Amino acid sequence: MTYPISKMTQNLSDEHQSRILNFSRFNMDDDAFFDFCQDNEHLKIERNADGTIIFMPPTGGLTGELNSEINADLMFWKRKHEGHVFDSSTGFKLPNSAVRSPDASWLSEEKYQSLSREELKKHIPLSPDFVVELMSETDSLKECQLKMEEYIENGVQLGWLINTKVEEVFIYRIDGTISKVIGFDKILSGENVLVEFEFQLSLLKK
Repeated sequence: MTYPISKMTQNLSDEHQSRILNFSRFNMDDDAFFDFCQDNEHLKIERNADGTIIFMPPTGGLTGELNSEINADLMFWKRKHEGHVFDSSTGFKLPNSAVRSPDASWLSEEKYQSLSREELKKHIPLSPDFVVELMSETDSLKECQLKMEEYIENGVQLGWLINTKVEEVFIYRIDGTISKVIGFDKILSGENVLVEFEFQLSLLKK
């Protein structure tokens, strides 16, 4: 399988370039890549659209706790509504062949029912409807913004890029609009994707 050159790879910082292995010349199909991830389950592994593989170390305690706050509210909302919530260990194969593991994600019931049990056992072969990326201390804003653009280009309806360091959120929508929320005294809305879902950003102030 061949892949187009990824904007993600072209714009990675030197630090993140050091975490990349280039497998684009090798025929590692989706099943082989899934097995590769299982063999290295102590790492978070993603694949760019060009076939390069990125290794990410386990998160620190603070980031893990903040991720849990978001996932907990998503799960509580889902139990009163519908769909399926996934944590940061779940891989999604996007239409452009990239495999991403958002920090939190939600998939509509309609999309979920279109998947076979075998497909659910591996990287889910479609884009979630909603994603959250929580930036770590070392993440590059530009790289994270490119990832959010990739999500939207591949069918994600709504995405939040949360930067706890400066207390700001970028909201990405399927219609191409992007909003910026400044200050963690605000409440984020699931808009028309996660109807009635709200998240208090103050929960991320630790």
